[in-house]
Amino acid sequence: MHAMNRRTDRSDGTGADPCGARDTDVIVVGAGPTGLLLAGDLAEAGLGVTLLERRPAEISNLTRALVVHARTLEQLDARGLADELVAGGHPLTGLRLFGRATIDPTQLRSRFPFVLVTPQFEVERVLERRARRAGVTFRHDSEVLGLDQDAEGVTVRFRTAEGLGSVRAAYVVGTDGVRSTIREAVGLPFLGRSVVRSLVLADVRLAQEPDSPLTFNATGEAFALIASFGSGWYRVIGWNRHRQAADDAPADLDEVRELTRLALGSDYGMHDARWVSRFHSDERQVPSYRVGRVFLAGDAAHVHSPAGALGMNTGLQDAANLSWKLAAVLRGRAPDGLLDSYQTERHPVGKQALRSSGALIRIALLPTGPGHAVRALAAQLVNRVRPLSRRAVRTISGLGIAYPAGPGAHPLAGHRAPDFRLAGGSRLYELLRQGRFVLITPAGEPGVPQAPASGGDSPRPADDRVVTASWRSERRTALLVRPDGYIAWATDATAPAARTAALRGAVAHWTGTEDGASIATALTPPAHAADTPAGR
Repeated sequence: MHAMNRRTDRSDGTGADPCGARDTDVIVVGAGPTGLLLAGDLAEAGLGVTLLERRPAEISNLTRALVVHARTLEQLDARGLADELVAGGHPLTGLRLFGRATIDPTQLRSRFPFVLVTPQFEVERVLERRARRAGVTFRHDSEVLGLDQDAEGVTVRFRTAEGLGSVRAAYVVGTDGVRSTIREAVGLPFLGRSVVRSLVLADVRLAQEPDSPLTFNATGEAFALIASFGSGWYRVIGWNRHRQAADDAPADLDEVRELTRLALGSDYGMHDARWVSRFHSDERQVPSYRVGRVFLAGDAAHVHSPAGALGMNTGLQDAANLSWKLAAVLRGRAPDGLLDSYQTERHPVGKQALRSSGALIRIALLPTGPGHAVRALAAQLVNRVRPLSRRAVRTISGLGIAYPAGPGAHPLAGHRAPDFRLAGGSRLYELLRQGRFVLITPAGEPGVPQAPASGGDSPRPADDRVVTASWRSERRTALLVRPDGYIAWATDATAPAARTAALRGAVAHWTGTEDGASIATALTPPAHAADTPAGR
């Protein structure tokens, strides 16, 4: 993604400009994966970004997420980060859900037909490095106290070791987790309930190495997951039906050993726990992801059980959806109404994540006896019924997510764009690293005006909104792909004049080159999850 001149964060802890001017364009609260990806995107788009984080810089975040799915890897690939993460992790070509039920990601039409096991802190490491290079202003040890918004912007009040301060921006995004201060500040309820109590979390060493970097099983009496950090340490998450306690009750290594033996048949010689804690898991979601100039993303907007490893992945995809829209509005290329489509598109996805993880955890928690029969039947269905297996893997991987395209749209519109190979040897997701729309047309056909290439036939920007490219194959469909990798528009028209007019009209409509207001009108129906015709 390209960079432009950025606003300067003028907040010095004494408050915002007395005249009401903005200190920065966007304030992101919370330096977890979701906040880091969002802040990096906005900074690379040339916007001023201040990231407020309660933790001191030297204290790392609590890592619970351990899995990165294919769609998230594609989003990271569009930022030039996926290959590094894959190289340091453990790609798995199968993921066991419960009993003998497995999903097979090798059937996915993606550059990443696997499940990547890597700890959350590795994801944060690459995202933070990118955000800092892009110019994000980090303010650690800053506890947010509240906010005030008006028609022109939002002022966030915070406290540091030096005292009270504030910073003002056009928009604020709360990515500050389950106990979100931003969510409370705008008065949004976190609707839902607790579904699993007395979960135990531990980091341990093992005398015996498991067969897989990610080992999971549920028996009805207990479930346990063991994941390798790749450094001799292993993360264990588990639950024992017979040892239910409050979150503040002490947990120890003996309890972890017991639940692991119940669920996995072995404790693998666990020893040297560096810490053990207890927590509970909720299913909750806010009714609205937007309140005026304030947005919520990630765990601040939705939270669910760890089953399916959907939490961090859903949050990162929230950020990818919101960032390009904020950039378009702040750079005058779309009206504020475009931002309403974040709710329209992502709220149903969060709801689906709650349903999917909820179904998995409820099957895992069914008691021995009838539960064994249900798990066995579910395993047979997932493993043997191909359409069901395909739907399961596309749902969990995120590749099955699609957004509405409106009446009369091409069947591909709103669906994820696969990583198409293009003329000149380029890939679609390499072009998306520029943070622009990508227009793909048949070779030799006119498109929008394009800057001359300096050599070779590599794609060049038409302006700072659109990159144009041609199919490597004889394919005749023309596509306009959004910066988040979803197809905004497509046509199969063959008459040259009609095709060229439709193509240029779509580019103007979506990028604001002629009518910035029109971009908001295309994103109004409710979102849904579906198979992607483009990826079949």
